[in-house]
Amino acid sequence: MKLKLLLLLLSVCSLQITIAQNRIYRNEAGYKTDNDGLLFRGSDRYYTAGNFFYYRRALKVKDSVNISNKILGFELGQKIYTPQSAALPGPQYIDRPFAGYLYIAPSLNLLYNNESNLKLEAQLGIVGPHAIGEQVQDLIHNTFHFYAPKGWEYQINNDPEINLSAKYNRLLIRRRGVDVLLNTHADLGTGIIGAGAGFTARFGKFNPLYHSVTTQSTLSATKTTNNNNRELFFYAKPLISFVGYDATIQGSIFKKYAAIDEIENDKTPVVLAEQLGANLVSGHWILDVSATYQTRTTKQMVHKPGHQWGSLSVLYRF
Repeated sequence: MKLKLLLLLLSVCSLQITIAQNRIYRNEAGYKTDNDGLLFRGSDRYYTAGNFFYYRRALKVKDSVNISNKILGFELGQKIYTPQSAALPGPQYIDRPFAGYLYIAPSLNLLYNNESNLKLEAQLGIVGPHAIGEQVQDLIHNTFHFYAPKGWEYQINNDPEINLSAKYNRLLIRRRGVDVLLNTHADLGTGIIGAGAGFTARFGKFNPLYHSVTTQSTLSATKTTNNNNRELFFYAKPLISFVGYDATIQGSIFKKYAAIDEIENDKTPVVLAEQLGANLVSGHWILDVSATYQTRTTKQMVHKPGHQWGSLSVLYRF
């Protein structure tokens, strides 16, 4: 009798685990923060903070030999940039302009059966005082009793931005518990012009690229045999980017960029970055923690090789 009861309990637990693992999540919403303070290195400069809100929904896919999944996304984001310090005694110390960038961005993510994906995105935003970078940084510093920022009167002037981007990823090789992906991106618009390429190496338990946090595709509109809702892996992502134009450094592509004429910052044409992180996907929740190291984005930057920041994102699927 006891043996039968034990077997029954084990069967119920196994069924619950299977249901949880194969459950369909069609929607997700979440938040991501970037901040150099997350690395606890005492730095507060260059790309100093970012805040992003996400909503994504899986779209139904008609019978197709190519497309496995489609995700429609919406993003509200803000990025804050400062010079070597956000409290400068004068404009002569500005080695990277003060700038805020506020935007909204719809996107469409197409995921293919051959484990490649193409994500298309349009950003509608503004650079300058209307991006409220100064106000958000003041709020953060006041809340945590940091120093008072000074120098935002020299920030980039207001300028509306329309930017289009395309990202393409593809599986290159996979062995048990390890794989390597090709990453490419291209940007074209009034605020960002450039392109880049790199690789992502994953180590641990991960899903195919058409149903993985790596490609922002853990959602599905239909139940398939590939809907495993658990991932836990570490990743390394080196990237090289070629910069044609950056409005947060150069201001408007059509007119003079800075609040005063004597500030001159020149973008660097090539930027290298390395991102190291970990992903966890379990049930309703997605967690991503990472650190990014980046070379200089202007030729005038005092601190070499550039800057680093931490990222933390939490998403809820339903």
